[in-house]
Amino acid sequence: MDIEKISPNMASKLTQNPHKTRDGEREKVLEVAIGREVRAFRRQKELTVAELAAITGLSIGMLSKIENGNTSPSLTTLQTLANALSVPLTGFFRRFEESRQAVHTKAGEGVEIDREGTRANHQYNLLGHIGANASGVIVEPYLITLSDKSDVFPAFQHGGIETIYMLEGEVDYRHGDVVHSLQPGDTLFFDADAPHGPEQLVKLPARYLSIISYPQNA
Repeated sequence: MDIEKISPNMASKLTQNPHKTRDGEREKVLEVAIGREVRAFRRQKELTVAELAAITGLSIGMLSKIENGNTSPSLTTLQTLANALSVPLTGFFRRFEESRQAVHTKAGEGVEIDREGTRANHQYNLLGHIGANASGVIVEPYLITLSDKSDVFPAFQHGGIETIYMLEGEVDYRHGDVVHSLQPGDTLFFDADAPHGPEQLVKLPARYLSIISYPQNA
């Protein structure tokens, strides 16, 4: 790939002076990201550092510095590595350019919602949500509270994988043909496409985390 095909935004990231943190230390986010990609591509080719050095004409010391994020390689050096590893030049920057999101939900601030298919008095608090992302997976964490007014419903079904972590109370929870007695500290991990849900509310109130994950295109 020609160097000219790199976007102006990426070119500026490669040529700008290193940023400074509040502690005055140099940020190496870009260098580390490039180094990880170089190492990953090298290992995919089943090459040692010495073998890659022989192919590219770069020294073993220089390659080690690049892979460890300890130096900023020039565009010419990156082009040489891209040719040797048979990868596009922009492949070294793919993880650096991906958007990374985080959702911080303070205690008591989860959004109470009504999930389709649930029964009466099942309180669902959504603790956070990230939509389309680079992983290709949607994850929905819920805090579920059951009271003495809650209905049992052992036939709930939806796509994806679900993990339940019991916090308080005790519930007999059905998954398919098996009933699991869940107590505080217990975890249940299952295919959510099978009928599942609380079959008997043994000790109330009951609270548990429910983490549901599924492909973005589901």
